[in-house]
Amino acid sequence: MDIFLQSALAFPTLLFSFLLSLAILYWCVAALGILEVDLLDIEADSALDSLQPEGLAGLLLKLGLNGVPVTLVLTLLCFFAWLVSYFAELFVLRYLPLELLRYPLGILVAGVALLLAVPVSAALCRPLRPLFRKLEATSSKSVLGQTAVVRSGRVSLSHGEALLEDGGAGLILRVRAEEARGFKRGDRVVLLEYLEGEHAYRVITEDEFKGL
Repeated sequence: MDIFLQSALAFPTLLFSFLLSLAILYWCVAALGILEVDLLDIEADSALDSLQPEGLAGLLLKLGLNGVPVTLVLTLLCFFAWLVSYFAELFVLRYLPLELLRYPLGILVAGVALLLAVPVSAALCRPLRPLFRKLEATSSKSVLGQTAVVRSGRVSLSHGEALLEDGGAGLILRVRAEEARGFKRGDRVVLLEYLEGEHAYRVITEDEFKGL
């Protein structure tokens, strides 16, 4: 355990240990419905050959990291980069008399770790893309009029998630409504309209849907 902690907390592994800790904290919070799984919503679909996304979306597309939530991509990158830097520290760096050279060499190792993490992460993203596309297709207009249960702490015009029972594990959908309506975790809402630009649903209460 001491060797593990020494390697995990040594530079440059420490950088990825910190980022990986943030990622784990994020997923724990997302599991409680406080944050959305695809908090960083960036569109980069390799199937759209006529479009050339720019910025981070374009970079993800070029690296083969598109088609899945960006938060998942970042988590995979941090995890595999952490593995590379950890074993580099465990088997090589800790035995070298680096002194002041540790930091410039550590930065180099961190860069190499990220580069090696990209193809591995891309390979894992590839089989996941059809799953997320299927969920997107299933959760577009075919579920309108159905009742879901709010799983986030609140619902606003920019935040909110609800669970729709589909006979299986259920679908987690993004939902939107004016925050003044006061939707909270556990409330039952009806999916009224699909907001294509946000990949979310405008929701109302069951009584409103029934015209009561």
